[in-house]
Amino acid sequence: MTHDLFRQDAYLRECSAHITAVTDAGIVLDQTVFYPLGGGQAGDSGVLMLADGSEIAIADTRKGKDAEGKPTSDIVHMPAPGQDDRLAQLTEGTAVTARIDWERRHRMMRLHTTSHLLCHVVPQLVNGCSITPDYARLDFAMTDPLDKEQLTAAIATLVAAAHPLTVASISDEELDANPALVKSMSVQPPRGTGRIRTIRIGGDGSTPLIDLQPCGGTHVANTAEIGPIIVTKIEKKSATTRRVVLGFAP
Repeated sequence: MTHDLFRQDAYLRECSAHITAVTDAGIVLDQTVFYPLGGGQAGDSGVLMLADGSEIAIADTRKGKDAEGKPTSDIVHMPAPGQDDRLAQLTEGTAVTARIDWERRHRMMRLHTTSHLLCHVVPQLVNGCSITPDYARLDFAMTDPLDKEQLTAAIATLVAAAHPLTVASISDEELDANPALVKSMSVQPPRGTGRIRTIRIGGDGSTPLIDLQPCGGTHVANTAEIGPIIVTKIEKKSATTRRVVLGFAP
């Protein structure tokens, strides 16, 4: 089991850890700041620093799977190619410092938070999404046309308003009683622990509620941190789907 430190604090850039397993899939740690691919958000990259000062470059991060392909509570750090000699020296219990590529992660945090703002601007169910360091896309289940300039302006207003973001949780029963909190048709919030992580933008008493939904990804603490974002493309993916692509303003 890997303790996922990024769930509590998305701003952690590194942590000390110990290797619990080295497999064909990658390196498992007892705790990590690396976010694994999931919920539409890409996995983190970075390095594992060893006591002698050498580094293992990590190209991607994924959730662990058992022999039957079912998800486990492990987080697997996938080494970049060409490091076989160093990997062969790793053993269970080896101490490392796990350090993410912060600039890459922070870009995803900004774009992921913007995707929540877009859910407020376009109040339709989402049937697909992707959060990368360079762009974010959301597919909305709708037939009406959308306007790039109008969406860009609406997002800019929400960013400039400096709405705070709060990480909290609700029970399975609370979610069952409020199914409209789930905005995604393609990704359901993980269950099993009795608590479901939520992201709330605004709604702290001094600001209006902008968005509230279950989400396990990483986000910035305030919309002002997002910076200039534009809608780069709107596509009609099908008769009932409109795709909105977000990017950083040049």
